[in-house]
Amino acid sequence: MHVLVVHNRYASAQPSGENRVVDREAALLREAGHRVDLFERRSDDIAARSLPGKAAVPLLVPWNPAVRAELAARLRARRPDVVHVHNVFPLLSPSVLAACADAGVPTVATLHNYTQVCPPGTLWRDGRPCTECVGSAPLPAVRHGCYRGSRLATVPLAVSLSVNRRRWWSGVERFFCISAAQRDVLVRAGMPAERLVVKHNVVPDPDVRRTGGGEHLLYLGRLAEAKGVRLLMAAWDEIAAGGGVGVPLVVAGAGPLEREVAAWAAGRDDVRYAGLYDAAECRRAIARSVAVVAPSTWWEAFGLVVVEAMAAGVPVVAAGHGAFVELVEDGVTGLLHRPGESASLARCLRRITAGSARNREMGQAARHRYERDFGPAVALERLVDGYRTAIAGRSGGGDGPPPEGDESTGSRRGHPRERDGGRR
Repeated sequence: MHVLVVHNRYASAQPSGENRVVDREAALLREAGHRVDLFERRSDDIAARSLPGKAAVPLLVPWNPAVRAELAARLRARRPDVVHVHNVFPLLSPSVLAACADAGVPTVATLHNYTQVCPPGTLWRDGRPCTECVGSAPLPAVRHGCYRGSRLATVPLAVSLSVNRRRWWSGVERFFCISAAQRDVLVRAGMPAERLVVKHNVVPDPDVRRTGGGEHLLYLGRLAEAKGVRLLMAAWDEIAAGGGVGVPLVVAGAGPLEREVAAWAAGRDDVRYAGLYDAAECRRAIARSVAVVAPSTWWEAFGLVVVEAMAAGVPVVAAGHGAFVELVEDGVTGLLHRPGESASLARCLRRITAGSARNREMGQAARHRYERDFGPAVALERLVDGYRTAIAGRSGGGDGPPPEGDESTGSRRGHPRERDGGRR
């Protein structure tokens, strides 16, 4: 199969789990013998633009006509079987969907967040979950300046959501939701349920796994309030006041709370702020963990670090909402704390470190769950099945999409070029 991947890469100064997922899927497809081409833009390139060029970027968010023309020409020249769209903000725009329609190539899209129903894609405002724009016009997002705290910066995203909503819903044959929790939100917002299937993010089998009981608790991720960083600090201070749990907390990552976290950790022997790890350091740090902590206060659409911990045979302490509820089996592969409650998080951290035998059992169960539901073979099968369904749907093959909630897709019944000899 020939797949063209469309993705606007996030800035390298802010490590992106989404970038990693795109790269992993492309590698997985190539290893399985599929041909993968890339059509990309990079947010890093914005800095090199002239002042007028930078000023024009917000105007391109809802629609970029140059991208439409360039992608359509490439599709006609190379004739891929399917286009897989990931992030289109800010330089690609939903004009990529028009290009796919122009060239008559079926399209699938992975929904990495909630941008279909929320301009910043987070369902988060003023320190708490927010669904005010879900299922309605995104005017509240503009009023509250939900993107970067700026009304002006939010306007292009709100406009794009409003004017391109139907283009997304009608122009994509298959949407990959990265969790059932995310799919539920999108279906309630009115997205076509028959086109939404769950395909969890691919997480490769790590080259290192936990062999002992672990030597620290680990928070690994963006240092932002929505990720529960302040909640974790409050819970850890409560634990420290009670004598600690016998292992230190390691905090690794970067983000807007970096200085606050560094100042909090300074001079303490029960906390270590490690800064930003590279990929190999992340894997080693996870494998040395008693548990990985994911205390997000917003509704995570997936939770990559949770599954990475499971792959290494490490249990997780996570907030009991969003995708974490389906990723972590409470008391079996980890523990779920009450969202937003530092006391509940502190109790779970004490419990996960209290019994080494039970902790090892949880780690083994986590690894088994990873092998069953999240390994590369499972991800590849669901990915290719989604492609085949999109191709069959565009070509008129098959009996239409599977019923709501059914992730099976059946076999490929003919690509348009196979049916008509390559003519359009």
